Amino acid sequence: MKAGITSEKIIILDFGSQYTQLIARRIREAGVYSEILPHETSLKRIIEMNASGVIMSGGPESVNTKKALKFDPKLLDSNIPVLGICYGMQTMAKHFGGIVSSSDKREFGNAVLKVNKGLIFSGLSTKTKDLNVWMSHGDKVTNLPKGFKKIGSSNNSAIAAFENIKLKKYGFQFHPEVTHTNQGQKILKTFVKDICGCSGKWRPKNIVDSLIQDIKSQVGDKKVLLGISGGVDSSVVAALLSKAIGKNLECIFVDNGLLRKGEAEQVKKDLKRGLKLNINFSDSEKLFLKNLKGESDPEKKRKIIGKTFIDVFLKETKKLKNISFLAQGTIYPDVIESSGIKNGKAHIIKSHHNVGGLPSYLKLPLVEPLTSLFKDEVRKIGKELGLPDYLINRHPFPGPGLAVRTLGEIKKERLEILRAADFIFMEELNSHNLYDKVSQAFAVFLPIKSVGVVGDARRYEYVIALRAAETTDFMTANAAKLDHEFLNLLSDRIINEIPQVSRVVYDISSKPPATIEWE
Repeated sequence: MKAGITSEKIIILDFGSQYTQLIARRIREAGVYSEILPHETSLKRIIEMNASGVIMSGGPESVNTKKALKFDPKLLDSNIPVLGICYGMQTMAKHFGGIVSSSDKREFGNAVLKVNKGLIFSGLSTKTKDLNVWMSHGDKVTNLPKGFKKIGSSNNSAIAAFENIKLKKYGFQFHPEVTHTNQGQKILKTFVKDICGCSGKWRPKNIVDSLIQDIKSQVGDKKVLLGISGGVDSSVVAALLSKAIGKNLECIFVDNGLLRKGEAEQVKKDLKRGLKLNINFSDSEKLFLKNLKGESDPEKKRKIIGKTFIDVFLKETKKLKNISFLAQGTIYPDVIESSGIKNGKAHIIKSHHNVGGLPSYLKLPLVEPLTSLFKDEVRKIGKELGLPDYLINRHPFPGPGLAVRTLGEIKKERLEILRAADFIFMEELNSHNLYDKVSQAFAVFLPIKSVGVVGDARRYEYVIALRAAETTDFMTANAAKLDHEFLNLLSDRIINEIPQVSRVVYDISSKPPATIEWE
């Protein structure tokens, strides 16, 4: 990206927290570019990158063990503003001579922070004395480092926040990046704007201009082939490519037989109306279902779909002339969940069909303009590009489609059952004006059977699970609190209208510990 848009940057050192990506998202939400680097990154490297400030993330280890993750101590002795969160705070405390001890009781979940006057809390309401925050730790700071001031405490942590204004060093035992922390974004904004001195250049228009320039620089006057699904990610990539290279963009829509009811036809209509692109359509349902036959392992299903997807593209590419690049709508969370943070300590959650593992015989270099963006950032630049709301605001749909919402082996009969249930769910969400009030909703086919009674007859058929999530970033999410009468309506319709279903359940799991998708 152009230097101007990233000239102000906050470096996040990853100590293994599952929230590390969320910290990056929150900093960008404040209008400042953020980048994640390994915890051992040297001060020299940070200075070379012209960092305006550094955030040390949380992590699963203890600073008091031999497994304690190393960092460059010169960082904390430098004049660069540093904020330590959870493990980062404990690391900072120990470096400056404080004491970190194990808690008798692990503090996890909601807590009340007693707020004292502090520079980093200057953006909070003047009436704020008690702040609802999110805790997740086993160790805590028990002795304050010399020169530091305690600015917050909780029932379990007498020193839950501290600062040293002269050294520009700050620490929180709580997590300001999660939505469960009230006014957490205000706190982070104070750090990046008031303490680090960033003005906020990371804005949709600037991002769009920079991405288009990046595409032009990479592609030149050569042709690019894009697989387009009708989802927001591939639609935004199509719009960016169209603006950058015009007629040198070739699009292919692959109907893999794993789409929702009527989706292939709807995608054709939406893309023609919204993007005015010439799109080649490939009906590949039989090939995908053939390759998936007999496989029930979710990771293997994703890999099969990814390989088949690439095979179809290679076949379709041969029909087109002078294709030099393959474009994909891969976004940042896809990359993170597939491989963990590069050189970091986050655990691999699941593979994504279009991330990594590309076959060696694929000769086309990739164009992936969205790999540094989160989902809501993609939506914002889509709006900046002029895409219609019905494309931008569609709920996310996974690349592997219904294959990761059909647990167990993929069979056409099971897909048809799931399509029918999902269609009813979407229809009722829309008719009750709930679709735009939840972030993502879908049905899941469970390969188990349950006894039911329809009329006076026994029914022993499959189970459908319904999932509706509320989130702002898709890194954390809560189950939507749908009205019980509405859920009863859904259950009645699905069981009465789909003879192969005898039971409907509603998923109330949050992320974490669950993921939004079931596989």
